[in-house]
Amino acid sequence: MKNFVVKTIANAGALAVAVWLLDKITLTGDSTGKKIGTLIIVALIFGLVNFLVKPLVKLLSLPLLILTLGLFTLVVNALMLLLTSWLADQFDLSFQVDGFWTAVLGGLIISVVSWALNVVLPDGD
Repeated sequence: MKNFVVKTIANAGALAVAVWLLDKITLTGDSTGKKIGTLIIVALIFGLVNFLVKPLVKLLSLPLLILTLGLFTLVVNALMLLLTSWLADQFDLSFQVDGFWTAVLGGLIISVVSWALNVVLPDGD
């Protein structure tokens, strides 16, 4: 359970960095507390998308992953971020990603920051 909480916090932190760095990834809210709550819910949605959908997409795109020596993973990450944005919109959350190339850059930022946070944060069970 502790590992799940740590990964959710790392995802929320990585999403916050992407929102901070990219103008076309937006998170709006009335107060800081509401923004943090929205960010945590979006991080949970992002984690579920990465857990449930991403493995299937990677399996179906395996020939492209092999052909591009893994660079197609950037496209897969962008699609997962766009799916998260769409799901957040369905749940009336104020998280929006505008455009595919923004999602590619955002996915790259989220991957790097999430990796760095997972290295720093403890992950005991």
